[in-house]
Amino acid sequence: MSRADEPRAFLRSLLDAAVAAALPARVVPPHLPPPPRGRTIVIGAGKASAAMARAVEDNWPGPLEGLVVTRSGHGVPCERIEIVEASHPVPDARGHEAAGRILALAGSAGPDDLVLCLISGGGSALLTLPADGLTLEDKQAVNRALLASGADITAMNAVRKHLSAIKGGRLAAAASPAPMVSLLISDVPGDDPSVIGSGPTVPDATTFADARGILARYGITPPPAVAAHLAAAADETPKPDDPRLAHAVATIIASPMASLEAAAEVARAAGVTPLILGDAIEGEAREVGKAMAGIALSALTHGQPIAGPAVLLSGGETTVTVKGKGRGGRNVEFLAGLALGLDGAARIHALAADTDGIDGSEDNAGAIVAPDTMARARAAGLDIPALMAVNDCYTLFSALGDLVVTGPTLTNVNDFRAILIESA
Repeated sequence: MSRADEPRAFLRSLLDAAVAAALPARVVPPHLPPPPRGRTIVIGAGKASAAMARAVEDNWPGPLEGLVVTRSGHGVPCERIEIVEASHPVPDARGHEAAGRILALAGSAGPDDLVLCLISGGGSALLTLPADGLTLEDKQAVNRALLASGADITAMNAVRKHLSAIKGGRLAAAASPAPMVSLLISDVPGDDPSVIGSGPTVPDATTFADARGILARYGITPPPAVAAHLAAAADETPKPDDPRLAHAVATIIASPMASLEAAAEVARAAGVTPLILGDAIEGEAREVGKAMAGIALSALTHGQPIAGPAVLLSGGETTVTVKGKGRGGRNVEFLAGLALGLDGAARIHALAADTDGIDGSEDNAGAIVAPDTMARARAAGLDIPALMAVNDCYTLFSALGDLVVTGPTLTNVNDFRAILIESA
C-alpha cells in the first residue's frame, strides 16, 4: 500500500514536505555573501528570522553581531545575534523598541561593513517604528482595523509603510552607504520583495495617496494623527531610483511555489498525480473553499481538470472579513467553505494549513476535511453555516478532532492547501 492509501497521513506528509523545503537551515547557507573587511551586522524581522539568524551563525566564518525580532514562541537560541520576541499580528512595545535598535544598528554601519538583513513573513507587524508624530497606539488601531477588514496583504502593507519610520525601504536608506544584503523568505502572493515584511530594505512604488485610498476603500476611519500624517504626505518612501538604495540587494531564498513543488514530488512518489493550481490564490476564505470544492467535484465526476488519484495543490493568502467573535483563522474558514461545497462527497479529503504553524492567532496550523465531515458535524449538533457566520470554525474542527497542530515551524511561505481525489 502506498502512503496515499491513508489519506490523513498522506496529506500531512505533503504539508511536512512543503515546510521542510523552506526551513532556514536549508535555504539560508547557499545564499550567504562573502565576509566584508569590516563588521558583519545581522538584523531582521519575521516569524522565521530567529531560525535564519541561527543558520547564519552556524555557517558564518567570521565575527558577527546583531539583533533580530521574531514572533513570541518562535525564538531560537543564538550566541552572537540577539533575539527579541514580540507580539504578532498586532504590534507591541517589545517590537517597537527592537525596531528602533535595529534602525540604529543599520545606521551605524560604515562603507567597509556588511549589513545582512533577514526578513520573513510577519516582519511588518514585528518591525514597528511609527513615523514622527505617530504613536504605537495609532499603529495598533490601524493594524486591528486592517486585519478585520478583509484587505489583502499587499493593501495592508501599503498602509503600514506610510505610517512607519523603518518600512518601505527606509531601513536600507539608513544603512547607506554600507552594502546591504537581504535574504527573504516569501509569504506573499507573487513574491514581491516590496510586500514581504512591508519591504524595509527595498524600494517602494506605493504612495501616501495609495494608503489613503485603501483606508477609504475598506471604510476605515483612522485616528486623527494618522489621518493628518497621511494627508500631509511629507516624507515619501524611497522609490526605485533613490541613490541611498544603490548598494542594497535582496534575494528570495524560499517561496510558496518552491514548497508546492516539494509537496508535488512527494505526491508523485506515492503514485498520486499532483496539479498545482497556483501559489498566489487570494479571496474571501470561505468563497475560495467553495470554488475549490467545485474543481474537486469536477475531477471526481468527470476526470477534469485531472483524474484521480490526484491531489490539487495551492498556496497564497486568503482573507477573512471578521463579522463575529468566534475563534479560527483563514485556513479553517476555507475548509468549512470547502466542506459545505463538497457536501459529503466520497473519496475527497483535504488539508489546509499555514506553513508557519499558526492559523490566525490560534494553536493550530489548520485542519483536515474528510468525506464524513458533514455527517459527523450534524451528529455532534454542529451547524457549520452558523459557526461560519460568527467566524468560529476553530470550534467546528476542534470538536471533530480534525485540527492539524504542528507548533511553530520557524518558517513561513504562506498557506498550503491540498485536496486529495481518490480513484474509484
